[in-house]
Parts: sequence; C-alpha cells; structure tokens
Amino acid sequence: MGHGHAHGPGTAAGPQRRRLAVVLVLTLAVLAAEVVGSLVSGSLALLADAGHMATDAAGIALALGAVTLAQRPAAGRRTFGWQRAEILAAVANGLLLLAVAGYVLVQAVRRIGDPVQVDSGPMLVIALVGLGVNLAGLLVLRQGQGRSLAVRGAYLEVLADALGSVAVIVAAVVIATTGWTPADTVASLAIGCLVLPRAWHLLREALDVLLEAAPRGVDLDRVRSHILGVDGVLGVHDLHAWTITSGLPVLSAHVVVSDEALAGGHGGRVLDALCSCLGDHFDVEHCTFQIEAEAHAGHEAPVHD
Repeated sequence: MGHGHAHGPGTAAGPQRRRLAVVLVLTLAVLAAEVVGSLVSGSLALLADAGHMATDAAGIALALGAVTLAQRPAAGRRTFGWQRAEILAAVANGLLLLAVAGYVLVQAVRRIGDPVQVDSGPMLVIALVGLGVNLAGLLVLRQGQGRSLAVRGAYLEVLADALGSVAVIVAAVVIATTGWTPADTVASLAIGCLVLPRAWHLLREALDVLLEAAPRGVDLDRVRSHILGVDGVLGVHDLHAWTITSGLPVLSAHVVVSDEALAGGHGGRVLDALCSCLGDHFDVEHCTFQIEAEAHAGHEAPVHD
C-alpha cells in the first residue's frame, strides 16, 4: 500500500526572479565601470574584481534562468518539472567562482617582485562606486538567499564582490598615501582568498543535493524514532530523505504495521499520523510510505535500515 502525501512542487525559487534581475543589471553596470577603470589606472586588483564581476554576472544569469525554468509545470517524464535546474545553476556558480579565484591568485603571484605603476585615483573612485552597488545588491538578495540555493549563490558572489571592493579601496588608499604599489597585488591575493571558501561551501551544498544526501536539519535517526513511536507501527526500513530543490525536501519509507491495526481498518489512521508527525517535527510534508503487514517482509528483496 503506497501513499503520496503530495503538496505540489512548492519550490522557494519562484519569487526570486525579480531580485536576481535587479542584481544582474547592477552587476553588469559595475563590471563595465571596473574594466574601464582598470585600463585607465593599471590596477590588477580592479581588473581582478572586474573578472569576478564577469563570472558573477554569468552566475546570476544562470540562477535567473534556473528559477524561471523551475516554474514550468511537471509534464511527461519530468515528474518534478525543471526544479533541479536551480541546483545545477548553483553548481555552475560554484565552479565559476573557483575558476576566477584561481586566475586571480595566479596573476597576483606573477606580479610579486615585479609591481607595475598604478594610478590610485580612478582605482579608488571605481571601487567606491562598486562597493555601493554591491551593498545595494546584498540588500535586494538578503531575504531570498535563505530559501533558494541559486539565490544564495548569487548572494555569496555579490558579498565576495563587496569584500573585493573593500580590498581595492584599501589598496588604493595605501598607494595614494605611501606610493607602495605592491598593495595592489596584496589586494588581489586577498580577493582570491575571500572567494575560494565561499565557492567551496556553495559547491559542496549543491553537490549534496545532487548526491541526494539527507537534507540539513533532518536527522534520520530521530525520524526513525518518531515513526516507530506512532501507534501500530512495528518497524521501518528503506528510509530515504533527500532534496529535490531548495525548499522541497522529500522522504520515503517502508513501514511495518501490526496485523491488529490493519485488521481493524486503522491503516489510514496510521498513515495520517505518520504524515502529520513528519510535517510537524521535521518540515518534511512530501512523504511517501509503503504500509506493510508483518508477514510481508519475507516477500521483499534485501532491504536496508
């Protein structure tokens, strides 16, 4: 006996499209300004931040496309629609961030011992403008980043941009006041080191979803205990929990129910109690349970806990 406690594909990404579109426009504007500023000033740090902005723009565009695809209804073989597109976009964003961080670090190392002349004036002005725009982008994405991996990826990219702008500002001030041009190289190294851990965290979280690891906050041992605590339940096996996309955790399990409960016609009551328990305690409302009689175990293929 199977039961699908379905609540529709309630992905959290849908309302985020407008936020992503606004931030994409802001990012492209700062990117153009930083490229021009780098050419005028000769700053590697500014060029590094522009390169970071370019990958951010691509990543935000990917996220925007992903959340748009996620709104398409399920049809045919795609029974969950395009909701995984958001996770694929998060993986692409993480890889882009890793690539740009590696490039910046390599270029910065090459400049060690061979600093170039840097004009701190344009460098400082462009970095200040970039910081202001980045802060505006963070405000736009702040609410959505807790509910969507794609938006979180964009949020982390803009945050890294803001920190990069701060590094460029500090380097410009140091060059302007002391004439020490290696500050530009130091700022480039700092930007690369800021990007790497955030990129890895995003990539690891997205890969966990693709590998169908149990959602964060869902302790399977506790889930098992709650299921076994339902009146009439004797055992549980083949317990699985995973995430389709941000905001859509799902769970399935085979639940062994006593013959008395089944004979008394209380199977539906047990099923309702199971779904209610998981929805209330673990925020997992999309559940599928296979209710089994005690004697059914001998007819199943080898199972796991």
